Amino acid sequence: MRISVALVHQVCFFVLLGLVASCTAPRAVINSGKVTAPGKFKAGVNFGGNIATEPIGQLDDVAKSAVNAIAKKDSVYFDEVETATRALLAYALDPVGPTFDFYLRYGVAPRVDVGYKYASGVHVFDAQYQFLGPTGTPENPGVGAAAGAWYGSVGLQYAGQSSDWIDNLFLDKLQPVLQFTAKRRDYTIPIIFSKSFGVEEQNGSIAFGAVYNHTNIEYGFDPGRLFKKQGKAIEEVNPLKEKNSFGSYGFFVNAKLGFKYIYILPALTIYYQDYGDYKLLNNTSYSYSGLTFIPSIGVQASFGKGRR
Repeated sequence: MRISVALVHQVCFFVLLGLVASCTAPRAVINSGKVTAPGKFKAGVNFGGNIATEPIGQLDDVAKSAVNAIAKKDSVYFDEVETATRALLAYALDPVGPTFDFYLRYGVAPRVDVGYKYASGVHVFDAQYQFLGPTGTPENPGVGAAAGAWYGSVGLQYAGQSSDWIDNLFLDKLQPVLQFTAKRRDYTIPIIFSKSFGVEEQNGSIAFGAVYNHTNIEYGFDPGRLFKKQGKAIEEVNPLKEKNSFGSYGFFVNAKLGFKYIYILPALTIYYQDYGDYKLLNNTSYSYSGLTFIPSIGVQASFGKGRR
């Protein structure tokens, strides 16, 4: 079996990216269709990765040796950093790397729970409404509860983050030249269906569904020591401040495997996004699109007395 050099190079490149902690808004869908019962808590940790084809391809085009050489210059021309500007923005649109988060959920009503998640510096808040299936617990099953019952719910998640991750990339050496900043807000809406293993998911569940994510992003460059040639003249490159937004469409499958209080949660979420067209320095622009794969695995515990 022959493996292409390009494929090996891409894999090695992603492993290198994995060594830096990316600040990635968690978009993996790990919940089942059954919300947390009133008065009960769920807590857990989740490990995964954000594998986005567009930023991987853009960063792969940037040579680290070239970045080091450019950073040492007293003045830099735009054509020397044009590829790097595209890569920085691509990474801001969909940061690549490992993900880690811990979370807490609480049942506030028979069909509603809320949650808080902390993911590598990103604060995440969400709520979920259950429109299908019983609302009890294994100890106190709800009306219609049975082994193999179906559950359905819809959720809303909010996450906000900034471009602190630049300090962890090899492109940080160009920050004195480019002064790139970015802030993004993510709104995620999953529709989840799950089938119970045991009564009221006592032994877990298998879940699947569709998910939509909407991202608002503000980004800018405030370059220093960056110039362009205009005929025989040499001019400074003007700063740039822009806003944009894009939607991501995906599907997911996850499982919840365990017994009553402790569960293992494997999951896979896949998104497609047309990020759109983005203005860059020196009156240039670039269009981005690609797939994002988010595999994850976690451990979850449920506790609390609950209430009727």
